[in-house]
Amino acid sequence: MRTQNLKHRGHRATVFELAYYNNIDIVRECTVPETQVVFYQEEDGEVPVLEWLTRLLKEDRKGYANCVARIKQLGMLGYELRRPGADYLRDGIYELRAKHIRVQYRILYFFHGQNVAILAQAITKEQAAVPAIDIERAIARKRLFEEKPEAHTYYEEEDDGQD
Repeated sequence: MRTQNLKHRGHRATVFELAYYNNIDIVRECTVPETQVVFYQEEDGEVPVLEWLTRLLKEDRKGYANCVARIKQLGMLGYELRRPGADYLRDGIYELRAKHIRVQYRILYFFHGQNVAILAQAITKEQAAVPAIDIERAIARKRLFEEKPEAHTYYEEEDDGQD
């Protein structure tokens, strides 16, 4: 089956899949619950993917926009997001795949439960495959997150309006 179209309706995404049955094309509609996308946070307060995105915004605005678009797709489709937008690497680690011109960007993530995706590591891909060291770093962050989810979940600070 292939995803053919996507419409966003509030907290659910409607996905139209094209199925092949007895050499006949059948289109069916499925709803996918929205996935909450969370930034992984180190115990010292560092938020690696958010900091990487902030640097990318300054260096390559269109590359940044493409990465943000992929993050939004992950939020709408969750586990259903497939190539070219995402791919499974190993040990519960997936990659969001974005590019601008010839530069390839990868955001490594994992799932916590059914509808939460945690963005754990981000790189500018310069080799044929995602470097093993980056996958291992994402796996280590996954383990830490699973031990203490609250300690490793980034919460955006709210502006209280006072200077």
